[in-house]
Amino acid sequence: MMDLSVIKKYLREYDASDIYIMEVCGSHTAAIRKLGIPSLLSEHIHLISGPGCPVCVTASSYIDKLLQLARAGKCIVTFGDLIRVMGSTSSLSIEKGRGARVEVVYSPFDLVKMAKSEPETTFIFAAIGFETTTPIYALLLEQLLAENINNVQLLTALKTMPPVIEHLCALGAPINGFLAPGHVSVVTGSDIFLPIAKKYHLPFGVSGFLGDELLTAIYGIVKVKDKGCVMNFYPSVVCAKGNQKAQECVQKYFVKTDAAWRGMGIISDSGLKIREAYSMYDAGSADLMEDKKSNQACRCDEVLMGTIAPTQCPLYKKVCNPLNPQGACMVSSEGSCHAYYTNG
Repeated sequence: MMDLSVIKKYLREYDASDIYIMEVCGSHTAAIRKLGIPSLLSEHIHLISGPGCPVCVTASSYIDKLLQLARAGKCIVTFGDLIRVMGSTSSLSIEKGRGARVEVVYSPFDLVKMAKSEPETTFIFAAIGFETTTPIYALLLEQLLAENINNVQLLTALKTMPPVIEHLCALGAPINGFLAPGHVSVVTGSDIFLPIAKKYHLPFGVSGFLGDELLTAIYGIVKVKDKGCVMNFYPSVVCAKGNQKAQECVQKYFVKTDAAWRGMGIISDSGLKIREAYSMYDAGSADLMEDKKSNQACRCDEVLMGTIAPTQCPLYKKVCNPLNPQGACMVSSEGSCHAYYTNG
């Protein structure tokens, strides 16, 4: 590994043409701001936050469907961040305050215990995420089948990373390289980004989440600007082909489908849905394609596409903050606006 002091010096003194690098991982977004990575870079190296936060890219129609199920007496089970994301008119947090049952868990498998202890209750798990979490949902389905648990369903908004990256490239976004998501790459393998890299002549750097790992990946991308390649700077956990067993498990229970992305519309084959053979566990995930803003002045959609920085939204730090989020990007700790607000 190259001396970190050499890397820092190069990135600080870089004086060639401007280069724009997009990260598409919420954990990268949070780490970059928390560690102050931009302050270590030349003014000619620009880091852009893309659609890497699963909570942030979830369309309003999905939230609205959860609210509909909650109002119908179902118990909604979710991770913490999603509870405050607005649908078109309300959120799970608001509905919980009105009497709906909404439970926050740390693991989907907590749901199994809940379902066994309350067989008369129908539990709906809000299954969102990228390739990182989809294998967990596949294992959950496997356990539900094995134990013949029939009072659990999943409402899915599962997305895959390569199609949205290609979507941004096809739109002609001013991006010169990508910090490829480390956690996603553990499952998919780094080679999954190679077709896009070659097609658009863009370098991809798979990175970990520590300061030296991020700086090394940024350095690698800058050094090979305009070259279509994939570099793995996270070899301790990422390999070219990924986790084959996890991929097989996902393929057993899920199949590709079109998906709605907040602010970006419908992207072909960018989602995963439960296969027909297991449709009894689907809470009605099909056709949740509509996306509406609860506050029309919110520019979260443009932030997700890297068109503007969070600071350029007229609501940022005025009426929008982590305690009063007006858009999904301010709700999650992995959201761009939240990361900007809390870390400067």
